[in-house]
Amino acid sequence: MLEYEPHIRGFVFLAVLFLVGLWEIIFPRRPLVSSKTVRWVNNLSLVFLNSIILRAVFPIMAVGLAVLAEEKDWGLGNAFDLPRLPWLVFSIILLDFLIYLQHVIFHKLGLLWRLHRMHHIDPDLDVTSGSRFHPVEIALSMLIKMGIVILFGIPALAVFLFEVILNASAMFNHGNIYVPFGLDRVARLIIVTPDMHRVHHSALREETDSNFGFFLSWWDRLFGTYQAQPKLGHDKMTIGVGLFLDSKYLKLNWLLAVPFLKPDESPYQK
Repeated sequence: MLEYEPHIRGFVFLAVLFLVGLWEIIFPRRPLVSSKTVRWVNNLSLVFLNSIILRAVFPIMAVGLAVLAEEKDWGLGNAFDLPRLPWLVFSIILLDFLIYLQHVIFHKLGLLWRLHRMHHIDPDLDVTSGSRFHPVEIALSMLIKMGIVILFGIPALAVFLFEVILNASAMFNHGNIYVPFGLDRVARLIIVTPDMHRVHHSALREETDSNFGFFLSWWDRLFGTYQAQPKLGHDKMTIGVGLFLDSKYLKLNWLLAVPFLKPDESPYQK
């Protein structure tokens, strides 16, 4: 399976993009406030740019490093003869928990927030928002993930499966899609649903500082960062960051500049 990693990643990305994008057309959750064409072109251009930068900067990435770690017996998992399937499942859950912690830290530390806020200034949420991150944040996230892989000896298959799951779930839970309330209520006991994650993209600080999970919803409940619904409801809530509501921030050049703009102003709407 690992030898087909790029092909599987590409297929899953395109499949989720198509399916959630179609769902957004047929059963949208909210009316859009900005040009969908402009957002899609620039958001997907950013995804393409990030892929090129990662390949250029990192001669070996998380999956390849995990293969090397297994060969060299690096990390806790490779130091012991652990049952393969339980360790595989545990590793995926561990990676999801650590991504949750990383997300919280990127919100709490000012310098990291300036990188991460580019993801939050999108005035609409849809399937393309799930992959919209600044290249520097993407690079930092890769370095953190590689450190985790070496420290814990995460199996290469677990890293691969987690990255595919994370990418697909992020695209899904950012989707502007209608999910029946009863189904949403049950699903969010396990996974992060679009209605749950949309709260995180509110312009209100107390809502932005909630629902940090990407795949599993457990961490927000366990650590007290869960908020069920936005105060104003999903139809009336404002999405985005108040300082960056100008339509120019939909363009790729301005997206890349966001971390370097207005550093002394509050990132949240009061």
